Order: sequence, then structure tokens, then C-alpha cells
Amino acid sequence: MAKRSFPRLKLTVNKVEGHCYHGYKIGDEIILEDFTHPPKHFCLGLAHALFPCIYALSFGARFPFMDNQRSIFITCPDGGKLEFKAEILDEEKKVERIPKDPTYKGPQPKKMLVEVVKAKGKCAYGYKLGNKFEVEGLKCIPNMCGAAYHTMFPALFALNFGAKFFFMDNPDSIDTVTCPDGGNIVFRVSRVS
Repeated sequence: MAKRSFPRLKLTVNKVEGHCYHGYKIGDEIILEDFTHPPKHFCLGLAHALFPCIYALSFGARFPFMDNQRSIFITCPDGGKLEFKAEILDEEKKVERIPKDPTYKGPQPKKMLVEVVKAKGKCAYGYKLGNKFEVEGLKCIPNMCGAAYHTMFPALFALNFGAKFFFMDNPDSIDTVTCPDGGNIVFRVSRVS
């Protein structure tokens, strides 16, 4: 059997508090072949909230505050009507389990560096090759372009929880985070501690 490049994920509806336009009910399960392929007619609001979490899990992130560190809860962005549990499935299609970290004592934000590694054309924020921004954990970078921050947030989230980008020369870094406005600016996001 060929090795999969990304793991399967299981989403389970854990809580419903209000009307869901997609009709999800407690106990419903959705299997994603990987983080890049949602099922047909998947809720885009859920996809938006879910993406940083399943991206992080797919690259090995652990959530030490969870009973199973290889899982996380995600709340529907439409008024918090639903809660989903995302879990990684192993090659045998069983939930991958790593018990809660008994030494966990609260957030331990990682220090990260964002650097402009490619620049072409005009950037409304004036970003240029070599610009660097420090960030701690999931804090917003002051005065950062919102569109650029939106695209780098999944990488920041993943790196903050220990993900490794196995396809990069430095697995503690990803250098393909591209601005959605014409792709003129490309960022490298790196965990430095």
C-alpha cells in the first residue's frame, strides 16, 4: 500500500445549539481524505474555521490541553451553533491517539518570524524583499495587511502547536505563504523557539 502524503481526518458533530443550514446533527461524521479535499456541499463557514486546525493536525501538531493531543474542537463561525471534533486517522482508519500532556500548564506561545522572501509588482502595504516581522504565538502582527495575515495564519497556528513541514528544507518553516492580492508578495513563516 502506498504511503499517503497527508492523513485522513474525521470530523464529528459534538454539539448543536440552533438551526444548522446544512442539517448537521450530533454524532454525524464526515471523513476528509486529506485537508485539501472537503466533501461535496461542505459548509464553507465551517471550512474557513476548520482549515487552520486540520492543516496543523495534518503536519503533526499536538494540542496538549486535549484528552487526545491529536484532536481539537472547532466551533461553527455562524453564532457557535455547532461544535465539531477533528481527529487524525491512521493508516488503518483508526483515530490516532496521544494522551493529554499531564505537565501542560497553559499556553506556551512559540516565537515565530515572518519574512518577505519574494516581492514583485506593487504591494499596497509596501512590503519589500527582506522585510521581517516577529510574532509570538497567535498574536496578530501590528499593522499587518489583513489579507496577508489571513493567508499566513494557518502556518502560524500549525507551527505554534509543533507542526513540521516535512517537504521544506527546514521543517520548522514554510516559505510559500503567498499574498492573495496578485501573488506579488511571498512570505516565509518560521518557528524560532
